Amino acid sequence: LVVGLLGLAALLALQGVVVRSGWGVAAALSGVVLLATGVVAAGVTVAAKWALVGRFQVGEHPLWSAAVWKGELADTFTEMVAAPFFADVANGTVAVVWWLRAMGARIGRGVWCQTYWLPEADLVRLGDGATVGPGCVVQTHLFHDRVMSLDTVTLDEGATLGPHGVILPAARLGAGASVGPASLVLRGEHVPAGTRWVGNPIAPWAAQPEGEQATGPRIDPATDPVPA
Repeated sequence: LVVGLLGLAALLALQGVVVRSGWGVAAALSGVVLLATGVVAAGVTVAAKWALVGRFQVGEHPLWSAAVWKGELADTFTEMVAAPFFADVANGTVAVVWWLRAMGARIGRGVWCQTYWLPEADLVRLGDGATVGPGCVVQTHLFHDRVMSLDTVTLDEGATLGPHGVILPAARLGAGASVGPASLVLRGEHVPAGTRWVGNPIAPWAAQPEGEQATGPRIDPATDPVPA
């Protein structure tokens, strides 16, 4: 319904310009109309998230619970409303960072974020100068035995999650750590500061500079007692 209304509003706005000023002016102003539609879509998504869920918290919820389905509905607004009208075309810009902050993410200065896939933005911490590449999923929830568990994901200052990477709940990349493209950081792993990793699941990067020691990602037994 919201997608249809936004599309109809954009068409009616352009039709009004055509009737009043002609096709040339409408063509010249079409970008402005679409930009305004994207801003409205982003704002509606933010409002829906806060109205439906409020702030996401670390914890667990049964699959068949209001908390899970409200979260899914809020995520549907992101995927169906914000993404096509705003996030897909604004990826990698400061506008997406502002929007993610409005959704609840804690994002520092100088962050490069080229994805909107932060399902529970309140649980994401991106330190100053961190990089999240295109196609990445900053996954802050997992389902197991029909229970959804939520936990934080943290990228410390200057950390990098490469293109199409996935990082799972309770994981952390230390300051200056780098995870290569198409890599998976498992639940509860803490990647040491200044080290480089790649793979699915991650392992030390073969091209690690000589003399640089990698101690391996650490599993936090409080969040993931089973070794990865």
